[in-house]
Amino acid sequence: MRVRVDRGFTLIEMVAVVAIVAALAAMSLPMVELSARRAKEAELRQSLRILRKAIDDYKQASQDKLIATEATASGYPPSLAVLVQGVPDPRAIDNKRKYFLRRLPRDPFAPSSLPAELTWGLRSSESPPDAPSPGRDVFDVHSLSERRALDGSLYAQW
Repeated sequence: MRVRVDRGFTLIEMVAVVAIVAALAAMSLPMVELSARRAKEAELRQSLRILRKAIDDYKQASQDKLIATEATASGYPPSLAVLVQGVPDPRAIDNKRKYFLRRLPRDPFAPSSLPAELTWGLRSSESPPDAPSPGRDVFDVHSLSERRALDGSLYAQW
């Protein structure tokens, strides 16, 4: 007498396993999105710190006469690109330049098609803090995103 042994899974077992895996994936999706958003927020904070430090370093170098600036200039950089391109060092005899950034960071919430310099909102030293606007220099930067952060604040106000 032969006993028939079935090896493998039935269709119902396979459907049940696929349903369980799909439910687990659906539950984890919000956590993945939240994690990605937190990472972007951390990148935005870091980029703002880097840019603001470079702007402050430029201002300090201007005050210490380590870089040449116009007499009527505020001492802040005229654009973000100057921080990467560098400025002539008046004390160097071989026309060396003083650099403040290796590369310009991007706003992580800006469209990837824009160049890094256009992803930031600029505030001139002549504009009030409650209504930042660009001008002859770059006193501060902010995100152009109109979205809200996880804590409820606007990215543009960071």
